[in-house]
Amino acid sequence: MTKFVAFLRAVNVGGTGKLPMTILAQMCEAIGFGRVKTYIASGNVIFSSDRSEYEVRSALEDQLFAYTGKRVGVIVRTPSEIADVLARNPFADAPSNRVMALFADGALPTDPLDGVTGIKNEEVRLGKRELFVFYPDGMANTRLRIPSEKHGTARNMNTVAKLAKMTGSSA
Repeated sequence: MTKFVAFLRAVNVGGTGKLPMTILAQMCEAIGFGRVKTYIASGNVIFSSDRSEYEVRSALEDQLFAYTGKRVGVIVRTPSEIADVLARNPFADAPSNRVMALFADGALPTDPLDGVTGIKNEEVRLGKRELFVFYPDGMANTRLRIPSEKHGTARNMNTVAKLAKMTGSSA
């Protein structure tokens, strides 16, 4: 069995929203995933499966479609990939709540600023399967738009660190 971390994209997972985390966990168990754990109401779930990354993503996307009636993007990573993202954070000296890892499925641009609009003092760096974004003034009033957002989802480095710890891939 392989352990995975899945990030849901563009879905309201709060307790009063469309998809409570308890329902998300139940969906994962119904698919046959083992040792299911969720982390905070932002669509993060850890589980084990003997399926491939593609099969895991497809199965979860199908369950979410059946529940919500719309396609919900799911990004899947292994614990070692999560730990690697944490280790490669190019903004490690910045406050972790102001640094985001934009996890993407699909090709990343060779130039992380390619197609980016609304940039002020934010910084964007290329990762392996993610972009790193530093928001010096926070995200509340940013106008930054990154094309990779269309096929990805972002988590701040506090969340990445917690998920790494929960999966046993970080101290």
